[in-house]
Amino acid sequence: MTADIELRHYTHHHVAHLRTLLLDVYAEVYAKEAQNDPFCAIDRFAEGLDSWMARPGWNCVVGYDHGKPVGYAYGAPLPPGARWWGGLLTRVPADTLTETGTRTYALSELMVRTPWRKTGIARRLHDELLAARPEQRATLLVLQDHPKVRALYESWGWQTLGDLRPHLLNAPLFHAMLLDLPPRGRSVIATS
Repeated sequence: MTADIELRHYTHHHVAHLRTLLLDVYAEVYAKEAQNDPFCAIDRFAEGLDSWMARPGWNCVVGYDHGKPVGYAYGAPLPPGARWWGGLLTRVPADTLTETGTRTYALSELMVRTPWRKTGIARRLHDELLAARPEQRATLLVLQDHPKVRALYESWGWQTLGDLRPHLLNAPLFHAMLLDLPPRGRSVIATS
């Protein structure tokens, strides 16, 4: 099933076309959660989506199976002074949280519609989104009550930095995770 999946790249230039598709997939994937959890409400997600899509460097990868969207991943680089780390509850060295605008890529969303789950498409979307990123590292948040998702990311090389609760209304507790990215497009200083 995944061999026929076409992966398409999008940027902020495609927002008008893409927004409805991303909201429709989210509404399907999170239908149950959106009924009971205000943090998962579609309106709240739409506001967050609009904010992410407006960020410099935002990009998205959508998978299509014969024209039908199967899932997507998107994110953007963290700007200097990013609020991303503001809810971190775990003590870490201050330099770990320093953002330059080119240091860390935040993977904000990765979701796959039910018929295509457990087919490897999540990994393909993840890898495709991060493949050409010039940043040193990537970060993402995983709900603490989803240990299987955390274990999946760990199997892909992600490491847990600590606990984080975003400064957003009704925000749950997350694991903040980091992944070192290969030096694509970055200058590497060779040492002898």
